[in-house]
Amino acid sequence: MSRFFIFIVLCFFTFSFASGQSPAGHDVRVHLKDYHGGKLYLGNYYGQQTYLIDSAEMDDRGTAIFKGKDTLEGGIYFILLPEKQRYFELLIDKDQHFSVTADTTGGFKNIVFTNSPGNVLFSEYNHFLRKEQEKTAEAEKRGDDSAVINQLQQNAGKEIQEYRIKFLQEHPEALLSMIFRAMQDPELPADLKDAKDSTDKALAFDYFKKHYWDHIDFADNRIVRTPVLATRLQRYFTQMVVPVPDSINKAADKILSKANANKEVFKYVLWWLTYHYETSPYMGMDAVFVHLVEKYYITGQAYWLTKDQLQKVIDRASQIAPNLIGNIAPDLSLKTREMKPVSLWNVKSKYTILVFWDPTCGHCQVVVPELDSAYEHHWKNEGVKMIGVVAGGTQDQWQQFIKDHHMEDWVNAWDPDNSTNYRRLYDVYMTPVVYL
Repeated sequence: MSRFFIFIVLCFFTFSFASGQSPAGHDVRVHLKDYHGGKLYLGNYYGQQTYLIDSAEMDDRGTAIFKGKDTLEGGIYFILLPEKQRYFELLIDKDQHFSVTADTTGGFKNIVFTNSPGNVLFSEYNHFLRKEQEKTAEAEKRGDDSAVINQLQQNAGKEIQEYRIKFLQEHPEALLSMIFRAMQDPELPADLKDAKDSTDKALAFDYFKKHYWDHIDFADNRIVRTPVLATRLQRYFTQMVVPVPDSINKAADKILSKANANKEVFKYVLWWLTYHYETSPYMGMDAVFVHLVEKYYITGQAYWLTKDQLQKVIDRASQIAPNLIGNIAPDLSLKTREMKPVSLWNVKSKYTILVFWDPTCGHCQVVVPELDSAYEHHWKNEGVKMIGVVAGGTQDQWQQFIKDHHMEDWVNAWDPDNSTNYRRLYDVYMTPVVYL
């Protein structure tokens, strides 16, 4: 399947500004102690991706000002240094007039925020994390055995969890608390925590899956400007949902129903699902893409797309829909090399492999002989028939390729009058394309 969906990515994002203008706007002053000029960049997360939204020149004292009349949307942002190799993170929430001073030596260990209580808390948390990581790093440097290192890692995980729980109790309204809550997994009931037999394990899994989204506030659009929601979506749809289209479609509809609590969150979740399954390397996942387009795009819920962009998405789904796994293959009335009529439906066999190929296509020149070899050595004895439909090159090139590679046992056919519309019916926009 050709991948076209990336074209709407940039159109999809409403990057960083709140829908309404605030008189206060934003004023973020950044001072780097060991710099005396150069350009700094302000960026933000959008799911697991990062985007630069502004830049500012430092003066000779190493100070740059990011200032504007618009209020920035809340989330995790970052300051990217001039060489575009190093950065440090900060939180943007309600208080958007603050300053930060950083010593960039030693991995940003010394960062001081002024007039930003949320970032002071964020900085304290990062300092705590760094201390926990250093304990393990020191043990590895000493050459401690794996048992000691594993125990240190377990202790660190426990202490980090305790830190977050205490933080949630003391600062329930902080942006960082929203992030911590969203990262929380559901806690299993006592009778399922130590599940040993298959029945209890299944019950534990079902409980975990049912409550997986309990701590995500789908009404809070700040979640889309953190990596947390994307990470949760990735884990849920790759580890907890049965990987067949019907199950995925039901799960997607359920999540999108929750995401309807906020337009920005809905937009992100629908985009994530659409892109994830339209570009999936696994066979059959195009059925999920078609489902999403038919239920959400055609009905006008992808409000962020222009009319032309929306039509391209709908057209793509229309091209794919006839060829979903389980559908009856559309018939093709073709001609053989001898110009005798041949119909796809009239080729009787236990299995039919339909190959659209082009003798001038480099990939076809490799794949088609490999298919023929598998056919001659294995598939023919299993009742398989090969139908090869030429989709490019000249008739002489086609005939010569068949002769050179001894493909006379195939049903070799073509559409000399271009009357079958096979490109649309079978989504043949590159070659080779192979169907069973």
